[in-house]
Order: sequence, then structure tokens, then C-alpha cells
Amino acid sequence: MEIPEHHRQAVIPHIMVDGAAEAIDFYAKAFGAVELFRLEGEAGRITHAEIGIHGSTLMLGDADAPFSAPDRTAPSVALHVYVPDVDSLTATAAAAGAELLTKPADMPYGARQSTLRDPFGHVWIFLTPLAKE
Repeated sequence: MEIPEHHRQAVIPHIMVDGAAEAIDFYAKAFGAVELFRLEGEAGRITHAEIGIHGSTLMLGDADAPFSAPDRTAPSVALHVYVPDVDSLTATAAAAGAELLTKPADMPYGARQSTLRDPFGHVWIFLTPLAKE
């Protein structure tokens, strides 16, 4: 197998959720995700899927042993994605049902950033680079 170009030079997050099909639909609505690949198992459960979010790849599937979905109050990871317009994406995601944890704000390291929690318990940090003066 040849490594796909969008998987080279990257650590690819692979999240497990309860309700992967619903998560894909939510990510499309809230973050503009595009489904790239899906493998379904028994009873329509997704064993593996890949989505693209503003040029970044995320793998996901329905949680089965040895994995479990995150505790919706205390995730162990945050997913960072650079986007063209963090304010617009934040508004769209909140309207779709994401919980706004931090409003978009200019950060001292040169990015405008917001933080949201999706309905599946994952925390997302979206960033847009600030224009250099």
C-alpha cells in the first residue's frame, strides 16, 4: 500500500465516538467536513471513516473495545484545525449544536482562536493566523 499524500508527514487523530454516522453528519454541518472514506460493519456501525476538515484529515469510528467514547465532561485530547475564518466557523458550529468553550479571540502567538466541544465529547480548537503587521 502506498501512503496517501494527505497522511504523509502527519500524526492523524483517530477518534472513537458513540454514533459515528451522526458525528460525520454533525462535522459536515458544523465544520464543513467532507467525508473521504467509510467502512461499515454489522448493523450499520462504522468501523473506520475519514473526513477532511479544511485540508486536515480526521479518522473516526464507532467505539468498540478496546476503545471507548470520551467522557463528555473531561476529554483527554484536543483537536487543532487551522481554518480560513475562525469567527464564521465558530458561529456555524455553535448554531449546529457545538458548545462554545471560548469565543474567538486574538492570541499572543499570532492566531485568532476559538474552542468548542462537539456533541460527542471532543474538544476542537480552531485557529486562523493573524495578518502580520
